[in-house]
Amino acid sequence: MQAFFEGINKFFEFIVPIADFLWDFPTNYHWYASIPILGKFTFAILLLVGTGIFFTIKTRFVQITHFKKGLNILIKKKSSGTGTSPLTAFLLSSAMRVGPGNIMGVTGAISIGGPGAMFWMWVSAFFGMATAFAEAVLSQIFKEKEGNEYVGGLPFYGMKVLGNKRWVGVILSVIFIIYALFSIPGQTFHLFTALGSVADTLAGTTFDRQSSVYYGIGIFLIVSVALTVLGGLKRVTKVTDIMVPIMAVIYTVIILILILLNINLIPYFLKAVFAGAFKPDAMFGGAFGIALAQGIKRGLMSNEAGQGTITMAAAVADNDHPCEQGFVQALGVFLDTMIICSMTGFVIVMAHVWTGDSGVAWDSIKASKLTVYLTSIQYLVPGTALDSIIKAILSLCYGLFAFTTLIGLVLFAEISGNFISRGKKFIMGIRLAGALFFVPFGVLTVLAGLELGNLWYISDFVNIMVVYANVPILLVGSGIIFKAWNNYLSTNGGRFVSNEIKIDTPIWTKELNL
Repeated sequence: MQAFFEGINKFFEFIVPIADFLWDFPTNYHWYASIPILGKFTFAILLLVGTGIFFTIKTRFVQITHFKKGLNILIKKKSSGTGTSPLTAFLLSSAMRVGPGNIMGVTGAISIGGPGAMFWMWVSAFFGMATAFAEAVLSQIFKEKEGNEYVGGLPFYGMKVLGNKRWVGVILSVIFIIYALFSIPGQTFHLFTALGSVADTLAGTTFDRQSSVYYGIGIFLIVSVALTVLGGLKRVTKVTDIMVPIMAVIYTVIILILILLNINLIPYFLKAVFAGAFKPDAMFGGAFGIALAQGIKRGLMSNEAGQGTITMAAAVADNDHPCEQGFVQALGVFLDTMIICSMTGFVIVMAHVWTGDSGVAWDSIKASKLTVYLTSIQYLVPGTALDSIIKAILSLCYGLFAFTTLIGLVLFAEISGNFISRGKKFIMGIRLAGALFFVPFGVLTVLAGLELGNLWYISDFVNIMVVYANVPILLVGSGIIFKAWNNYLSTNGGRFVSNEIKIDTPIWTKELNL
């Protein structure tokens, strides 16, 4: 079996240089890389951050002016029996955003780029909130009805914005389905790692991957994922409605306690972050480029603003106006980066394991981001009595992050697949492929002791394709976004009718609003 998996990994070896080229372009050309300051930033970074700045300015800082409005929308009930509530859609999108990247990403960014990476992470997330707003508005405007539920997202608004050509939507849908399904084995690996860490901690020993414990974990993963995703949108949202708040609250409470117990280190944290951010080598050569580039490439920053991967969640909500879900989705970026990622940043910087000052042999642990993170936690916990308990709980949170991301990938692939066909067999086929092929595939690679780096590069490759497709569509469709935004302002958030901005849509008609 190991030879079989290695053969698959070898087959996809050709993807690696292509993915690297697209993510690094044009910094992989000497003439560009030699340009002062500008030569440090890839086209993907410039495109995503530039788009965020553009929408921030054009909406007059919507992420600030309507932050409170977004919070108010979260607690209101949906207006009809169609679709899901804004809160449920928010939690569904958070299931994807709040993933392993909230721990691995920040840990990696700080380990390589220094504490200054945190500051630039905040800056990029601030502008990303405006991009998330724009994505959600387009998703809402061009959503469609499937039974008693809404479907929509990138393939749906991409088709409408680019000349109403169906083939455009089909290509976007296929790209996203490939991205989602091929990302599942990686998330399975993260989940396996987390549960394995919990088992090791509770047992006080290290289990072999061929042990009955690991086989039990694998069976549990396959069964739990299948039972969740085969039930469709309603069952997945029931799970995310419960799990997302629980894991976010537990993680935040534990980290806040650690911060309070080490309150004397807060001045060190602030000094390290802001001094590191504005050192010339960090500003133009290290932290900003690493934190942002790595966050975009591997979901390490995980808010996914501009990637189009959260647009399916934005479309399923039932709102009075498309802009309402835009406010809500902007809050998702805030929760993910400003709160969850910042919690991780506090731990890594305050423990300063990465500097070697804490007495930890940095060279021996730096290869494993999870080890760096858990070592940092242990350094901040007073004494040693609580080390195992805290390690087990946070490992479990890490596992929950991976689980919600995993089921979100399957669901969003299904929603995207609705553009191609709404036949029950086709949709169930996507669910089955995710739950009973790609998840077991990830499980088997873990049991075989493999990581198959080349195979995971497929999701990197398709992810950058989604970025390069989605962001230009947002820019082309920006006129529609701004018309909807001005309509919201002029009507003070009144019920939206698309004809009022000279757009025909299947949902936002005057008749359906009566």
